[in-house]
Amino acid sequence: MTSNEIKSVTPAEAWQMVQDNPRILLVDVRSSMEFLFVGHPVGAVHIPWIDEPDWEINPEFTTDIRKLLLGGVHEGSTFNSAPVILICRSGKRSLEAGKRLVEDGFTEIYNIDEGFEGELNEKHQRSSVGGWRYRQLPWEQC
Repeated sequence: MTSNEIKSVTPAEAWQMVQDNPRILLVDVRSSMEFLFVGHPVGAVHIPWIDEPDWEINPEFTTDIRKLLLGGVHEGSTFNSAPVILICRSGKRSLEAGKRLVEDGFTEIYNIDEGFEGELNEKHQRSSVGGWRYRQLPWEQC
């Protein structure tokens, strides 16, 4: 990927990318409660985009990602580093978080389009029509 755009990937594509490239950073951007109690992909790090108690966008989100990648070092107008894959519940918050990273100069951002739990079905239930868990990819919970 050479342009500053977010590439959409399926959960299976994301998992394969993680397996193929140890430099990839898989980031779960959901709230702390979701990450801990609903579960998260094996190997994902947690950096919330929006979290309790205030439910406001994390003003340190980009800095937190940079710290994981390069200890916060940032030179020049773009930030070229390891690829970053973002996941949330259904792919919407992670897309917003990805847009922020692109605005802040990141060049290789991926969004898991189905998220961890997928969209709601006709009974307003998740994890039944898509998502990381539905696709039976490795996950864990605390």
